[in-house]
Amino acid sequence: MRAVAVSALALLCALQLLALLRAPALWTPAAIAVSLARGASVSLGQRELAAPLADPAHMRLRRDLDGRWWVRNTSAGKQLVLERGRQKSRTGTAMPKAGQQLGIGQERFNIVSADARTVVLSGAGSSWRYDGATLLRDGKAQAACPGASLGARIAGLWNRAAPSALSFSRPLSFGGNLHCGNRLGGAWVEPGSAIIRRDHGALLIEAASADGQRVPLMLGGADLGEQELALDGVDAIVAGRTRLLLRNDGARMLLEPQRHVAMYAEPRVLLAPGLQWEWRQRALWPLPPLGGLIAAALLLAAAATFAWLRGSWPFVRGAGTHVRLAAAANLLVALCGAACLLAMRAGAPAGAGVSALLGCAALWACLLAPGRLGMATSAGILLIAIGLLAQLELGLSAMESSMLRHFQKSATLLAIGLGAGSLIRLRMRTRIALAPQARIEYGLAALAAGALAALVLQVVFGDETGVFDVQPVEFAKLALTVLTAHCIAIGLGWHSGQHGASLPLRWFRLGAPVVLFLALTGFALVQVDDFSPLILLAVWAAAMTFAWSLASRRFACAAGVACAVLSVAGAIGLMRGAGPQQLADLGFYADRFAVWLDPSTHPHTGQQLLLGARAIADGAWFGSDSLLGLANLGLPGSSALLVPAVQDDFAPSFFLNRHGLAGGLALWALQALFIFGLLHTAASAHAAASATGDFRQAWLGRFRCFALCGGAAFVLGHFILSWGTNLAIFPVMGQPMSFLSAGGSHLLFFICPLLIFGAVSAQSLEESRDAGLCPT
Repeated sequence: MRAVAVSALALLCALQLLALLRAPALWTPAAIAVSLARGASVSLGQRELAAPLADPAHMRLRRDLDGRWWVRNTSAGKQLVLERGRQKSRTGTAMPKAGQQLGIGQERFNIVSADARTVVLSGAGSSWRYDGATLLRDGKAQAACPGASLGARIAGLWNRAAPSALSFSRPLSFGGNLHCGNRLGGAWVEPGSAIIRRDHGALLIEAASADGQRVPLMLGGADLGEQELALDGVDAIVAGRTRLLLRNDGARMLLEPQRHVAMYAEPRVLLAPGLQWEWRQRALWPLPPLGGLIAAALLLAAAATFAWLRGSWPFVRGAGTHVRLAAAANLLVALCGAACLLAMRAGAPAGAGVSALLGCAALWACLLAPGRLGMATSAGILLIAIGLLAQLELGLSAMESSMLRHFQKSATLLAIGLGAGSLIRLRMRTRIALAPQARIEYGLAALAAGALAALVLQVVFGDETGVFDVQPVEFAKLALTVLTAHCIAIGLGWHSGQHGASLPLRWFRLGAPVVLFLALTGFALVQVDDFSPLILLAVWAAAMTFAWSLASRRFACAAGVACAVLSVAGAIGLMRGAGPQQLADLGFYADRFAVWLDPSTHPHTGQQLLLGARAIADGAWFGSDSLLGLANLGLPGSSALLVPAVQDDFAPSFFLNRHGLAGGLALWALQALFIFGLLHTAASAHAAASATGDFRQAWLGRFRCFALCGGAAFVLGHFILSWGTNLAIFPVMGQPMSFLSAGGSHLLFFICPLLIFGAVSAQSLEESRDAGLCPT
């Protein structure tokens, strides 16, 4: 198995290097010089700013008679973001003040009072009070709007009862023909044409757009969306996700694009008079700043020297030279990953070539670590290598600079996760005695408390994309998996009579995962406007119930779970054959089901399905180049680049477009091998637990069994949802493909711990089997 894994990994790493060597030279503007005479102005947009996501006419720069520079947003649906140090502000926003009049469409509202927490309006025959969470009409909350999701209804009920510090932030929306929920209706105005929202502890009025059309929002007699702002003290502007640093050079304004910058095959483009670009060639091999590498090297030398002198972890006295060398290699990989992550956060990331070397080093250090190599570990390492290759191909094929960042981030986090995890794995080789039961339970309780706290932070300070650039739900899935495994392992051992706890305490210990499960369910309903997390949790719950039924010999319960799963599969088939009107009568995400059944009649909302299907069709059996993607390796251009979220939810569409259905079948087989490897290790752990006479070793075996089953269930759920979305088996659901998609939090907080835990479990079982302590 190791020989096959080594050969396959060498081939995948060689393909990464070949892609980097074949990548053509591309150019981006390093600086955009805007020269204006006093009193002149110029319109800048997607072409002039090299901003792929900006509008054709996104903003207008003006230089007044005094030489000062001003900017005005001219985009209908995208506001500009102005950065002054750490402070960020958006055009088309303002803080409400008492005495102002707010007008949108034919409606007029007077601002009676306003502060950082609440705003009181009068108009439309009522008095309105909004506190960042709930809108009160004449002192009473309004009924939910027709068609509101279940999560929105739950959030509204919670906000009415909870204190303001624990309430969910929900904006006040203007538009529509009905006063309901957090909406102030207005004739001939689409819902969401203007909002008032909570932002960093203050309330802001914001001019928005509905269906790409902006309605004038009058505040104090002036259109808020047409306001012109001075650029004095502004350090950067964000236009359509492209960040531009500003430098005022008298008669010239220099704009330096930093991210999401368009790339060109030649350093030549036609520009309007007064505009000039300074070109820069794309570099794939630049090193990060020397300060980060020097700090990492010094930290490594200090840690190695101290550990070597004391003979402590990771350089254990009883360990051989090969273990010490493996520990040093993994420590170096983890520290280099941390240094590259700091450089990336500082805005000076290492090149894609350096990231490729770092990612390959992490995979090789994990693969060649001492100890027997399990099936799941081998398949998992190869799946990660395939994912890195696909992300590198995506970054090199796109004519936009940010696509390579996904590959660089994945490689960096992989180095940290696998490097640190392999150190723990090597430490487990020298640890014989188990920690006390109380210490283990306190650690699991702290893990669950940390997961709950992280979810609360995302609800309060973040959105469905995460908080502080992290997705706490991935860490919560890991906590739920290990906590449930511990509780089931304890529960199955009660029949031995070695637990003297009272019955209420036993039920409390068994019900501990229920709290975290309910928290995740509520989070999915309230924070994410999607039903995919619920399906993911349902797959996990069904798998854990099935595993528990088999372990406790409740075969009737296992048969019931199997029948329920088959019934759901049959229901999906029936829904696929139903008409849009029949699904609309269900009232549950009717719009998503309508787009799923007939995307051609919904070309805007169904563009992911349509473009994804076109990309898969272009790939055919052997890829768009008919050579499994080898002919296009490292070269720009792909029809799959037009698919929204192609780096996340629709990464399989890009993979099938590049490597065809033949490559997809090979990927499916490897994914099935990974799931089978986890379940095989879980079954071996349960068999060892059943054969041993020591209660603590039995608990450890059952814990490993159910933790691996839970991890496999979550990964299987991701596989099912992602393939089902890309192949139009299900409606579009936002879940990334494990190993393949660019998901940093999913990779660091779930995949890497699961791989290391599976490797440690397989290694311990093999060593116990060799020693004759467990059955074959």
